[in-house]
Amino acid sequence: MSPAPAIEVEHLTHRYDSRAALADVSLSVSEGELFGLLGPNGGGKTTLFRILSTLLLPSEGKARVFGHDVAREPLAARRQLGVVFQAPSLDRKLTTAENLRCQGGLYGLRGATLRRRTEEMLARLGLAERRDERTEKLSGGLRRRVEIAKGLLHRPRVLLLDEPSTGLDAGARRDLRLYLRRLRDSEGVTVFFTTHLLDEAEACDRLAILDRGRLVALDTPDALKKTIGGDVIVLEAGEPETLCRQIAARFGGEPAVVGGRVRLERPQAHRFVTELVEAFPGQIESVTLAKPTLEDVFIRRTGHRFWEEEPEPAPERA
Repeated sequence: MSPAPAIEVEHLTHRYDSRAALADVSLSVSEGELFGLLGPNGGGKTTLFRILSTLLLPSEGKARVFGHDVAREPLAARRQLGVVFQAPSLDRKLTTAENLRCQGGLYGLRGATLRRRTEEMLARLGLAERRDERTEKLSGGLRRRVEIAKGLLHRPRVLLLDEPSTGLDAGARRDLRLYLRRLRDSEGVTVFFTTHLLDEAEACDRLAILDRGRLVALDTPDALKKTIGGDVIVLEAGEPETLCRQIAARFGGEPAVVGGRVRLERPQAHRFVTELVEAFPGQIESVTLAKPTLEDVFIRRTGHRFWEEEPEPAPERA
């Protein structure tokens, strides 16, 4: 008999009044997997995160953590979970070590056990030299590591993180990804995180993409990009709708106007671009040719651009 997945989500639906934040979402996460939930703001990521962390009861469907139903057995599910929220949860006037000791007390850790676990987490997250510094003096990247140390203090089997890179610059985001991989590889911790950052999603073992509450794609990042089946051509034109119809009539395929530009996918696209420009002299203002990205996967599955909802917040220097 095969072991239960770390996380199981079956036909999960959640509504806020008449709006469906999640609509019949099903997925599973294997033990020891680095799993990402990608989507634009408003896509349903945080709602699913809150359900998995037992903070919100779903309207319909089920979610389980190592076999424990998060609605019917919330205490048993919580014992398996470490949770890092998007909003900071540190007491900035306390030192790094004091924050960990306070967290340990909430889980009933005392005395020598708490001291041992605290030192273990400080060493594992590279925070030993910062143990006596107030967290208000730490960089954004270091504060995020203290948050993760808190989440791991009671040795959970699953670590849930909601937008862990929010507010961090590119260097701090890269360091965070390295720590998450290390947790997966050396500790066997299952890591499940939400993100709206495409580069962060690339680092996952597998990836689910949500849009407006619906699951639109689920696979490894490479497998998802291979579904595009060719290079991606983006054309700037004065009359994109007209150009799109003309391309479809002459060359076939499925060109589309996305974000005011004509977008099409084509094998051997570098050869096709010359033919395309010659076919429509004066109509094409610029041409961009690129290998498929996760945003292209998103566009293919949804018909609109990833960043239509809201831009990424300005980073905090680490």
